[in-house]
Amino acid sequence: AMKPPDVRMFKTLYQLGFGPLVGRLVLLLTTTGRKSGLPRTTALQYEEVDGAIYLGSSKGPQADWFKNLAANPNVTVRVKSRQFSGMAEAVTDPVRVADFLELRLRRHPRMIGAMLKSEGLSAKPDRAELETYAGKLALAIIRPI
Repeated sequence: AMKPPDVRMFKTLYQLGFGPLVGRLVLLLTTTGRKSGLPRTTALQYEEVDGAIYLGSSKGPQADWFKNLAANPNVTVRVKSRQFSGMAEAVTDPVRVADFLELRLRRHPRMIGAMLKSEGLSAKPDRAELETYAGKLALAIIRPI
């Protein structure tokens, strides 16, 4: 499994003005801790679709950041050279998650193909295979407010 990006490193890169560069792949998501009430920042890969930010959770609904935004959908996103407040929608429907996987495969065939292969899928998985795999994942869609 892929290691999650190092939040400290990406926070530093953003602070140093490298947002436009690293922001092509990774954004900083700040949620409110569901127990602590404190801001929690996570570095995540993302896709932008029609002005909305799509974030896949490889740990499915068990990821802390996903549990946080499910509990409180008000989030802050820092991506490239902008920062904005957003409203998050937590998605666990395998059909919608598989749609997201298909989009990622189209946009980044080698990277996502390799990732799926490392998870035991074929290099060019069919829709049924994607939907089965998607059952373990979760997706957050963030729309600016």
